[in-house]
Amino acid sequence: MTLINISAEDGKPGDAARAASAEGPVIVMIHGFKYAPGHPHSCPHDLLLSLDPRTGAERVVSWPRRLGFGRPGDAGTAVAFGWNGRGTLGQAYLRAGVAGERLAAEIAALKEAQPERPVHIFAHSLGARVALSALGHLNRGAVDRMILLTGAEFRDRAAEALETPAGRSAEVFNVTSRENDLFDLMAERVLSPLNIWRRTLGHGLAEERPNWVDIEIDHPGTAAALRDFGYPIAPPAQRICHWSVYLRPGLFPFYQALLRRPEQLPLRVLRAALPGAQQRRWTRLLAPPAPLPFARKTPS
Repeated sequence: MTLINISAEDGKPGDAARAASAEGPVIVMIHGFKYAPGHPHSCPHDLLLSLDPRTGAERVVSWPRRLGFGRPGDAGTAVAFGWNGRGTLGQAYLRAGVAGERLAAEIAALKEAQPERPVHIFAHSLGARVALSALGHLNRGAVDRMILLTGAEFRDRAAEALETPAGRSAEVFNVTSRENDLFDLMAERVLSPLNIWRRTLGHGLAEERPNWVDIEIDHPGTAAALRDFGYPIAPPAQRICHWSVYLRPGLFPFYQALLRRPEQLPLRVLRAALPGAQQRRWTRLLAPPAPLPFARKTPS
């Protein structure tokens, strides 16, 4: 196993290709808002993208370890792609688009050096914008699978990315949660204040595409489908949460299977088993409270 740290602002394209191992998939991990390489408190290479995060904070878990890296006999290359997500949301959104070009250069170099190796992307929040922006700078087949977690990007921008050569060939798993509704609304109002109807990926893609599937993790039908596939996930525990898509127990084994054993979970088979539509916005926030564990019905 190889873990390679890349910063969008430093180094030069090809760093990952020069250091990559020879076997297994390449999994590129991309953080979201408020992280920045080298920041004393928010460096992603010390936190989410590290094999051994330097803090025990509840929201910080090791993505590479949970994706199957760092254990004896594992295969593949983990690429921890860091970019400057600090500043205002608007500033970070613009920089995410630029970081996508740097990411594309790294992936292109990887595919040139080892064209047969699959390259997958695992991205959260504004990291989804980085990932989708990269597609416009890549050739067909450069990216195999992408998992986007509560992506802070607009549906129309995602549809444009799917029209590129790399976008037409990549398989995209768009993971959403009604726990993220408040964050989706804030992103829409800050980033697109003059268009009140413009929606982020939390609503799913506007039009069905053969290489895209929306996975709403707090939909009861999704939980049932994933359980049937052998991946039980915990029920939602909070009404508002931006990080449940990688903190909820049971999700990482599913993500790992998508990226390491794609033949076992074909996109079309998974989509056929999932609910056909997203639940309405605020479904989670307005849900009735769960009964207290000591509540009992009075015998009639």
